[in-house]
Amino acid sequence: MERRTGTVSRGIRCPIIREGDDLARIVCDSVLAAAESDGFELRDRDVVAITESVVARSQGNYADISALAKDVREKTGGETVGVIFPILSRNRFAICLKGIALGVKKVVLMLSYPSDEVGNELVSLDQLDEAGIDPYRDVLTLERYRELFGENRHPFTGVDYVSYYEELVKEQGADVEIIFANHPQAILDYTDVVLTCDIHTRRRSKRLLKAAGARIVLGMDDILTAPVDGSGYNEDYGLLGSNKATEEKVKLFPRDGQTFVDRTQKFLVEATGKHIEVMIYGDGAFKDPQGKIWELADPVVSPAHTEGLNGTPNELKLKYLADNDYGDLSGEDLRNAISERIRQKDANLKGKMASEGTTPRQLTDLIGSLCDLTSGSGDKGTPVVLVQGYFDNYTN
Repeated sequence: MERRTGTVSRGIRCPIIREGDDLARIVCDSVLAAAESDGFELRDRDVVAITESVVARSQGNYADISALAKDVREKTGGETVGVIFPILSRNRFAICLKGIALGVKKVVLMLSYPSDEVGNELVSLDQLDEAGIDPYRDVLTLERYRELFGENRHPFTGVDYVSYYEELVKEQGADVEIIFANHPQAILDYTDVVLTCDIHTRRRSKRLLKAAGARIVLGMDDILTAPVDGSGYNEDYGLLGSNKATEEKVKLFPRDGQTFVDRTQKFLVEATGKHIEVMIYGDGAFKDPQGKIWELADPVVSPAHTEGLNGTPNELKLKYLADNDYGDLSGEDLRNAISERIRQKDANLKGKMASEGTTPRQLTDLIGSLCDLTSGSGDKGTPVVLVQGYFDNYTN
């Protein structure tokens, strides 16, 4: 009987994960239990995806802000440090800022404007236009910012992040000065020791700062790259991808991801006889059209995945074929012609008109975004997602 569905994404309920749990075994058992309960079969090239947060939790990959502060102090000297281009987030950055401030005497906090790297607005472009401010040229002091724009609260959280970050630094006993600029070199008028907190543009920021004569240049990916007094760490990403765990503790991006996904795949293959792909996923790579926020606050969508998830889609655009190559066909003739075209398609369609309009992104970015939307970030209780039929096409 012909299968009438394509891609299906299912959130898989699991036990609450704690440090030390055998997560690979739990994931396998939970997927099998869901299949039995809901009456679906597992197939070759299904994808089982696990959110990074439960992987890190099972590893106990946490660090107290005192460990963060000690690492910052040792790597910067602990005097005046420029902290530039952080995102505006209570969950993502505020806890990191507490640790940074605890490790230094003064923070010069430089915020990008009109928005941060992922789209959280401090002010609107219309406000800049009305004030005659050029964000690519003008460096604003806190006093000038308040004079021009007053208090600006985030539309979703209601937080004035400028005041919030200022108070966080002061509460840790450090002095704070706030400026607004979009060129990393602007911080060098205040200090030559810089911690650049941008995520996806960090390499450029570091390069420009070093070329401009900064004495010490670090990124978030250079902090907690090794244990500090027994703390968690991430040798590849440091603080990038971290989240607030408690008021005094940060959860880091998971470590040893490849070992985990390979082990999970092994359990699934042994239990089902099917070749099932496995990946860890974090933030999806998509943009909210209302809040203008780009979701990707993690350094990558997927920090680890099995080999079968390498690469990008290689797909034909059915609309293009129907409207152009087979515009004179309909019904069963059209179906047969397109099916045969798919069966005979080139192994690499890059640059071909028949693939124009398909999504030229990594498979892990696409599937990870689907999983992030499926699992949500609240109380669904589905930190594992099963994706079926993703590699199907019209002929299956």
